Amino acid sequence: MQRLMAASVLALAATAVAADDLDNIGNLNQSQFDGLSQDLAAAFSYKAGASAEALGVIGFDVGVAVTSTDLEHPDAWTAAMSSGDTIDTLIIPKLYVQKGLPFDIDVGGYYFTVPDSNIDAWGAEIKYSIISGNVALPAVALRGSFTTLDADDQLELDSQSVDVSISKGILMLTPYAGIGRVWAESTPKAGSGLQTVDISETRTFIGVTLHPPLFNLALERDSVGGIVSYNLKFGLAF
Repeated sequence: MQRLMAASVLALAATAVAADDLDNIGNLNQSQFDGLSQDLAAAFSYKAGASAEALGVIGFDVGVAVTSTDLEHPDAWTAAMSSGDTIDTLIIPKLYVQKGLPFDIDVGGYYFTVPDSNIDAWGAEIKYSIISGNVALPAVALRGSFTTLDADDQLELDSQSVDVSISKGILMLTPYAGIGRVWAESTPKAGSGLQTVDISETRTFIGVTLHPPLFNLALERDSVGGIVSYNLKFGLAF
């Protein structure tokens, strides 16, 4: 598992092309803005990176993650960026924290950014483990989350999502999977002549976490409306 995660990090670094500022939104036609918004919603909507099990009252998980999203509309990105570069993959580093509460409830917050660009976002989540899981039973959880993205004077995007997930621990290894829905609203700033885009897409995800003492490692594949992201997470946890 650790070798797989290390290989994933190297693969992301090798394929990443830096995004520039999104400062030419006004150059897009409505179809291009729709496509750009769909890519942003898929990339910046909440990525679980965690099993359905609750952290527990004293539990916490804090660390870093990186998401790699395969862009479906690279032509829109080329037109929207001042550099005119073409990118096929968007790499998003993020910081996150999750804390366990009573009654099998977890809450969390996260901050995203795209290096060398004007794109950043933040969000929060709440998760309730309907079934906490044990030796015989898997854990099942409901989760709600939101993110808000800002690209200076170019656009704003707000997304909300809900999902249900299931997981079953095997020693330190916990596979998990889930399905849910993502809703997003992408609003161009004044003067662009573009219309707001409303997005509603199905999300599916599958992943695995590894829990050596005091650490949490996770690798996840996430799909929003067919736009695929890979999420790699490393944190301090107990």
